[in-house]
Amino acid sequence: MFAATATATTTLHPRFRPPVRAPRRLCPHPSSSFGRLRTHIPVRASAASAPAQREAAGSVPWGCEIESLENAASLERWLVDSGLPEQRLAIQRVDVGERGLVALKNIRNGEKLLFVPPSLIITADSEWSCPEVGDVMKRNSVPDWPLLATYLISEASLEASSRWSNYIAALPRQPYSLLYWTRAELDTYLVASPIRERAIQRITDVIGTYDDLRDRIFSKHSDLFPEEVYNIETFLWSFGILFSRLVRLPSMDGRVALVPWADMLNHSPEVEAFLDFDKSSQGIVFTTDRSYQPGEQVFISYGKKSSGELLLSYGFVPKEGTNPNDSVELLVSLNKTDKCYKEKLQALKRNGLSESESFPLRVTGWPVELMAYAFLVVSPPDMSQRFEEMAVAASNKSSSKPGFRYPELEEQALQFILDCCESNIAKYRKYLEGGDGSQQVSMNAKQVSRTLLLKQIARDLCISERRILYRTQYILRRRLRDMRGGELRALSLFNGLRKLFK
Repeated sequence: MFAATATATTTLHPRFRPPVRAPRRLCPHPSSSFGRLRTHIPVRASAASAPAQREAAGSVPWGCEIESLENAASLERWLVDSGLPEQRLAIQRVDVGERGLVALKNIRNGEKLLFVPPSLIITADSEWSCPEVGDVMKRNSVPDWPLLATYLISEASLEASSRWSNYIAALPRQPYSLLYWTRAELDTYLVASPIRERAIQRITDVIGTYDDLRDRIFSKHSDLFPEEVYNIETFLWSFGILFSRLVRLPSMDGRVALVPWADMLNHSPEVEAFLDFDKSSQGIVFTTDRSYQPGEQVFISYGKKSSGELLLSYGFVPKEGTNPNDSVELLVSLNKTDKCYKEKLQALKRNGLSESESFPLRVTGWPVELMAYAFLVVSPPDMSQRFEEMAVAASNKSSSKPGFRYPELEEQALQFILDCCESNIAKYRKYLEGGDGSQQVSMNAKQVSRTLLLKQIARDLCISERRILYRTQYILRRRLRDMRGGELRALSLFNGLRKLFK
């Protein structure tokens, strides 16, 4: 299990300015490092079609198995020799995550831990072991994420020649990330979950980013960026590392960074501690929000993320019912047979929305934006003058949104949301009760283990997401029953009064 708080949003597939002419090759990459690297997978298709054609990425020739303690111990020794102060934590094999940091001594609530100096973190300003490569990337104004992805590959390929060799040797050879799921695995195991589309889009973005770098920079400086080093396999690895370990440091103007040692911390939904730069100690620290006994694993928060988001970046799903930030995306759409379809679609587009939108459902309820969208969907032609304000409310642009109501449409809007929930529940039921639909093929022991792991992760996610849908379904049915019960009582009372006055 990885440890870090990734940024909430990531911009990939950037447009670069035309690259300048490269300097002479002064920093060759040792070809011997790639004796174990599989043949490069050519990616000449467009970014949109690439995920459908991608097969499982092969292992890169650096890093270690995810549970390796030997490489982690070597990392700790190097960090201490490089200026890391004495720690109250140690790397051990743990129950939650393959490796984690455990308390060596009693740790109090509110205590500051780690104190990793800025000289031991990797940022976009870090010095390149091969400065010619860094110069080309910076002269082309490559954004931080693809810059750091390239930086990791460059440093990893230099092995012991890189200052970061001990850190890279402790990184997982194959990160727990949906980037490493094949399209067939995504289609089979996440067929019911909305996170499948986000995973496909993320893979598309990473491949598109690599394609851009290759076409605009790498191909024009092939002496500095040989394809046997800079290829789609190595970029899937480097982006997997960034998605699972990169942190944003508020006190360093929001700079993103890789923080060795700190990224051995695992996530718990029960804590709110996070990494940041402490100006007084001049180090990366976090402040505990609970006490720990010796031998207990120490946790931080990766952010208030749903189980699907945690799977997307970190490759794990919390135990059912333990994630207070859990949610599931509900897809809703305009009805194309609606007489006012065009007018409603225009109102949505004017406010940055489309005919199909997703809104998060939580155990505690649903957002008012979803209700506004539902009002728009079910509104009749004689309410066309209200379409715009409904679209504004659905787009989160209205400050008066919490007070808007259309009582005459409420029952229809709630029924619309209920129908969407029940349609989604049917998909989960089909997957969970009908088997995963995977074909039986000949597999070795490692492939069998991987398949079982992916199946279990997918089931855990689907059960968590279906639980939220069930809860929403229950609330909606109760509310509709109460509304309709009230109408029946009112009608019964009215009929009784009519009989009384006959």
